[in-house]
Amino acid sequence: MAGGGIAGRLYRGDVSINFVGRQKLWYLISGVIVLISAAALLVRGLNFSLEFKGGSSFTFPAAGNITQGAISQTVTNAGGGDSSVQFISGVHQWTVQTGTLTTAASQHVAAALEHAFGIVQANMSIQLVGPTWGSQITSKAVEALIIFLIVIVIYLSIAFEWRMAVAAFIALMHDIVITVGVYALTGFTVSPTSVIGLLTILGYSLYDTVVVFDKVRENTAGLLTTQKSSYSDAANLALNQTLVRSINTSLTALLPVASILFVGAGLLGAGTLKDLSLVLFVGMLSGTYSSIFIATPVLADLKERQPEYRDLAVKVARRVAGGRSAQRTGDAASTVSASSAAPAATGPASTRGSTTTGSVVTAAGEPDDPAGQAETGDQAEDQEPDDDIAVSAAAGRTASGDTTPRQVSRQQRVTGGTQRRPGARKKRR
Repeated sequence: MAGGGIAGRLYRGDVSINFVGRQKLWYLISGVIVLISAAALLVRGLNFSLEFKGGSSFTFPAAGNITQGAISQTVTNAGGGDSSVQFISGVHQWTVQTGTLTTAASQHVAAALEHAFGIVQANMSIQLVGPTWGSQITSKAVEALIIFLIVIVIYLSIAFEWRMAVAAFIALMHDIVITVGVYALTGFTVSPTSVIGLLTILGYSLYDTVVVFDKVRENTAGLLTTQKSSYSDAANLALNQTLVRSINTSLTALLPVASILFVGAGLLGAGTLKDLSLVLFVGMLSGTYSSIFIATPVLADLKERQPEYRDLAVKVARRVAGGRSAQRTGDAASTVSASSAAPAATGPASTRGSTTTGSVVTAAGEPDDPAGQAETGDQAEDQEPDDDIAVSAAAGRTASGDTTPRQVSRQQRVTGGTQRRPGARKKRR
């Protein structure tokens, strides 16, 4: 993936979010959410539909000024016991659910509702579900969930390794507990459609996790040989490389599900559509979160427990620490060199003059005859290199720390600095 966008920068590792290194934070957040879900499940329980718990259901169109309290009172007076009354606004109907009733008792309740609210018998829908059939549906749903999890663990163990299978299993259980907890908190009805949706979102979450694990396996291939990074660093890179793909896939799937949940179910009312859309929406959100913040960090923790990867992490940490120490030493040396060079650049004027202008300073510290100094203008440019040997030598001894500069005679200066070979001077045009 090439490109200057955030996706390309994440893929190349130019920008990296430390998901694996902050696993304790993600574990804490998930632990709080799971604890709330478990508490809601124990305290409030699940609102199972008629198919699971058995009972009788009466559905009839809303007409006149029918109230929920009046319907519940009519059912109780007719021998139906406690009832759950719900108004479905989308189809403008009332649904009444009671406990398990005999056929005669159900007919008596239906007749009481028809008489009390003027309902035509043909518009009354009665559904009877025995407790045995409901318990069979419940057991079949649990069996399907267990079989699904077993098959997933076996497949991941064969396709990848058992540690990846364990990490994926933990992420799936995380998604199941959170989704069930949301149903317990909201009081939404758990129906066979909800179970189908739960299996669907588990498959979706597993797909996202497998994509990340495949990239992790690619990045960690030959890691013990190259020793270029630890397993956690390579896994975190794989997570960043697939992050944009996971977010885009999740948003693409969540948008239509959200429209079904908030628009379709709101307009059409409760029913199969609402049961399916809710579990899909909650499960997809939880699955996306778990594939990023749970599955890969758990996998990295399991792999770092292996002796070879634990030793690799120590070696990589030492190499990184050594590189940082060398960099700090180099920075300190550069600072010292810069501070040492500063006084030399701002030293006495006599010393700077001996090295830059080539003027000769006597032992008394006073400059010699100005007539004997180096020529300026055209003469300085035409001067041959060997003409300045004497002056350069004297200046070099002074700059090298000789605090007693030797006096250079005028004859030496004239011979070395002012004497010219015949024809050496060239006239500048």
